[in-house]
Amino acid sequence: MPVTLQQVDQAAWEADAQIRLDLARIYADAPAERLPLPVDDFIRDHLTNGHLFSCARFNDRLLGAVAVKPYQDAWWLSNLCVRRTTRRRGVGSRLLALVSESAHAEGRRLYADSAHLPVADQMLLARLGYRLTQDGDYFELDLSPRGGQQ
Repeated sequence: MPVTLQQVDQAAWEADAQIRLDLARIYADAPAERLPLPVDDFIRDHLTNGHLFSCARFNDRLLGAVAVKPYQDAWWLSNLCVRRTTRRRGVGSRLLALVSESAHAEGRRLYADSAHLPVADQMLLARLGYRLTQDGDYFELDLSPRGGQQ
């Protein structure tokens, strides 16, 4: 499945009705405990705070998304979701790999707060090279040139 990366910020959200529909469908498929707010409120709140979504695109549709909060030289990832109809086909793994490539190109580190991650997500992150920090508060994937990981 040739999945590509699409960054969705406030401008992209406002300009494209299909993006709005696809992103809402992705998060509507998420288990209720994965989202802190109702779907529309979650998306709107995330984007109006200057954050973005990194999305997996296939055949002109968004199939998966991860919320991204840029902070200094890092991106904090949360709320990874894939459409129910395409789960277990590698979309989430491919999306996180594409996000890693994009972060590396920008010299950023990637983090994910471990406090609210389901075990399946923790296992996925570990499989993709993220490591739980010593205090166990978050997962880290350092892709910056000074970080040493490629």
